Amino acid sequence: MIVKVLLADDQPLLRTGFRMILEAEPDIEVVGEAGDGETAIRLARWLEPDVVLMDIRMPVMDGVQATRELTRGEAPRVLILTTFHLDEYVVEALRAGASGFLLKDVPAPELVNAIRVVAAGDAVVAPAVTRRLLDRFAHRLPGAGKERQPAPVALASLTEREAAVLKLVARGLSNTEIAAELVVSEATVKTHVHHLLSKLGLRDRVQLVVFAYEAGLARPPSKSG
Repeated sequence: MIVKVLLADDQPLLRTGFRMILEAEPDIEVVGEAGDGETAIRLARWLEPDVVLMDIRMPVMDGVQATRELTRGEAPRVLILTTFHLDEYVVEALRAGASGFLLKDVPAPELVNAIRVVAAGDAVVAPAVTRRLLDRFAHRLPGAGKERQPAPVALASLTEREAAVLKLVARGLSNTEIAAELVVSEATVKTHVHHLLSKLGLRDRVQLVVFAYEAGLARPPSKSG
């Protein structure tokens, strides 16, 4: 299977570099390039890429808004590009539907692997990294400082064990760590995560973490001292 990729970045030199790296792979094809979010949306609808490599800060329309537009319904997966480890806009992009983020200086093998992972339907942000982002910027999430709960029906549909797995995912634990915590097999944990995604209508593990925070099932650690 050939993974079709659309590059969206306002720096032509970076787009050229990414294209050279990706087109050296036999299973990846760069189908187009965009210098702003609006163009990225238009090209994505025309070219139907599997993955959009999306810069956050672009003219005309930024990567957050473009991601929000692209991830409605049947849509390509979006990988966010950022210069900073803890860019506040990354959280907004993850909430908008992105499947993870990469730093712009990512090593070539990691970039290629991330494209494949996201195209296969998974997320490339390690749970612990996602947690650190949310811990730092949770006050910016809608509902911060007030009671805003997801639909009760969605929460009520979860079994006790699924709710437990969701809380541990939000704490940044890997499937292996969750299995050890709950004294079950890793395969069982993967099944629970799959059920959570299906029941809650979420795309990947990243959005599970965001959901847990917004539901009040997970909180950033209290700051002391």
